[in-house]
Amino acid sequence: MIGYYILIGAVALVSWAVSNTLKRKFAKYSKVHLRNGMSGAEIAKKMLADNGIYDVEVISTPGRLTDHYNPKNKTVNLSEAVYNQRNAAAAAVAAHECGHAVQHAQAYSWLQMRSTLVPMVSVTSGMSQWLIIGGLVLGGAAGIGLGWWVAVLGVVFMGFATLFSFITLPVEYDASNRALAWLKNKNMVTPEEYKGSEDALKWAARTYLVAAIGALANLLYWALQVFGGRD
Repeated sequence: MIGYYILIGAVALVSWAVSNTLKRKFAKYSKVHLRNGMSGAEIAKKMLADNGIYDVEVISTPGRLTDHYNPKNKTVNLSEAVYNQRNAAAAAVAAHECGHAVQHAQAYSWLQMRSTLVPMVSVTSGMSQWLIIGGLVLGGAAGIGLGWWVAVLGVVFMGFATLFSFITLPVEYDASNRALAWLKNKNMVTPEEYKGSEDALKWAARTYLVAAIGALANLLYWALQVFGGRD
């Protein structure tokens, strides 16, 4: 188990470093005020309209960095700061979330795949590690009996969560690319504002990358515990 704790500690440390850098970047670019004077909400509404999307509502949601697109009720949810503020960071986040709405409207394949996995992952992810540990306790470490099959089921469940993490990467990167292309092509931001928006979204994407790598490392560790003891 020592190796596992080292692995989890290393992933947590990298995740903390990336998350802190992201917060600093957003704080920095929140001071770069938009020349056009538009708020995050106004940016979002315009990007939706420019893409012919009129059935998606832009709403304010409590919290910090709680921004997301909900495909079920077709809402772009912007944190209070992003919704109201008029800076490069707010423009980047608002446009990024609208990028997901555009993906949804255009039936972007990776988004559809991720949406398909959501119900399964929401059920299996929480129990996967417990199944593996329980299975190992029941004899799975020796590769025998019911315990081994319980542990294998846990690894399969964990595999779904890992797959979900990696499918999320192209979804997030594509949304950022759509956002940046729109901001630039529609002359919504100045070159300086664009650089801030691009840098902010780059660090936001890295949080998903770290999460995916952490999920894969976790899966490989537990798979080794289960299958390594089998002759």
